[in-house]
Amino acid sequence: MKRIALLLSLFALGAVPAFGQDNTTRIRGAIVSLEGNVLTVATAGENRRVTLTDGFRVVSVVKADLAKIVPGTYVGSAAVTQPDGTLRAQEVHIFPEAMRGNGEGHRPYDLGPQSTMTNGTVDTTALVESVGGRVLTLKYKDGEKKLIVSNDTPIVAYEAGDAKALVPGAHVYIIAQRGPDGSLSSGRVNVGKNGLVPPM
Repeated sequence: MKRIALLLSLFALGAVPAFGQDNTTRIRGAIVSLEGNVLTVATAGENRRVTLTDGFRVVSVVKADLAKIVPGTYVGSAAVTQPDGTLRAQEVHIFPEAMRGNGEGHRPYDLGPQSTMTNGTVDTTALVESVGGRVLTLKYKDGEKKLIVSNDTPIVAYEAGDAKALVPGAHVYIIAQRGPDGSLSSGRVNVGKNGLVPPM
């Protein structure tokens, strides 16, 4: 019971900040080093230094599959809008129950041109042979979106992790806060497990 309570606390307190905040920056790359509480990450074109705040949390990003996504599952997805208004998923990440409601809604995102992020509860799923996958109906407080998820769409889930995973070469995804002086800090690091590259 204590372990369950600890996991719930980790995810609840370490929830990802709402997407789109002006003072946030998303960092994707491989760890160069961890010196004290300063994590250096090699990103496209430069190394970024992120100060990890006291009590920072590490969350493992693990491979999952479409079978784990059923009605009632709370998920997030970076996607690109199709001409008919549906969304084609670039990736899907499955939230643990303790993070239900985190970042709920639909908004612009930075994974690529015209990319969006939608966090919501799966209402229905339907097989679609033409894409070799499913169409998910995601509902959120202000509406709903149809999401096309093909069989080759990267799907991941979150698990509790620890700082031992923050080793050179490990791939991370961090939502950092930018200070007035341009410095970066974060209370949470999402790190790919067993070499996985977080796709979000």
